[in-house]
Amino acid sequence: MYGNRSSTISGVASHGHTTPCAGVGVHSASVGRCMILHMKTYPTIEDIIGSTPLVRLQRLPGDAGEPRGNVILAKLEGNNPAGSVKDRPAIAMIREAEARGEIKPGDTLIEATSGNTGIALAMAAAVRGYRMILIMPDNLSLERRASMTAYGAELILTKAEQGGMEYARDLAAKMQAEGKGKVLDQFANADNPLAHVQGTGPEIWEQTDGRVTHFVSAMGTTGTIMGVSKYLKSRNPQIQVVGAQPAEGSQIPGIRKWPEEYLPRIYEPARVDAFESISQAEAEEMARRLAAEEGIFGGISSAGALVAALRVAQRVENSTIVFIVCDRGDRYLSTGVFN
Repeated sequence: MYGNRSSTISGVASHGHTTPCAGVGVHSASVGRCMILHMKTYPTIEDIIGSTPLVRLQRLPGDAGEPRGNVILAKLEGNNPAGSVKDRPAIAMIREAEARGEIKPGDTLIEATSGNTGIALAMAAAVRGYRMILIMPDNLSLERRASMTAYGAELILTKAEQGGMEYARDLAAKMQAEGKGKVLDQFANADNPLAHVQGTGPEIWEQTDGRVTHFVSAMGTTGTIMGVSKYLKSRNPQIQVVGAQPAEGSQIPGIRKWPEEYLPRIYEPARVDAFESISQAEAEEMARRLAAEEGIFGGISSAGALVAALRVAQRVENSTIVFIVCDRGDRYLSTGVFN
């Protein structure tokens, strides 16, 4: 193999074709630059965020599906590099803050999270060279904690009885005020829904050839439902957007109904046409069925969105209903939901 080195650099490869570096001398300092310049460009991990599959459910729709002319489609966001839909706003919030000159590699970032955004930000911070501090209630799954620290993030666990995510958000703001880092604030950051205006929404429109009639999503931070709604309704104002919220007393990871004073600032009520109240038992049972009957191993909030989508399908005909599978089920194994 070494015998071909000089002929390849001088312009003739062993197979007889002329190379891009023809005429560059073997001992020239420009050889390396020339070869690098003409190397194939490969994507980095952040380049493959998005463009997730949209797949048709075959069994779970039952009589609400084909007999009524309905198709129910799952957008598999767990296929993103860090395993959830939150990869999209995580990388967007960091890139856009960099572009505005608000942060630079080496800085410390802080975020309150219930899991998926934290994992996504930990991944994005590792890729782009930031220290990441994540604040999370201690009643969330062990897999989520381990994933954050695997990416190098520092994790601060707060007692759930102190106030859950509300307390975590307050602590993040306090740490920023004390100069300990920059809070990206997924709850108020316009770059969160913008990531879905620019990515998720257009993908759904193109993947359905503009046939989508209903979009269903769990509501947590609300970035996904806000951004996708904005884009889809810009293409067709008749598209119905449905939000899945937890029933009274239910605790579903990734689905929240916020107290008025903690409503995300990015949330615009007019962008959601209807709400479906989902019980914890319904979401957990549907998560098991989604895996066992469709082969889609999604998380509990994803299953909650599917419960809502199936309710919609029971009321409509000849419709194309898209719901978000926000993350993967392996993130919840330690909770015993899939036992």
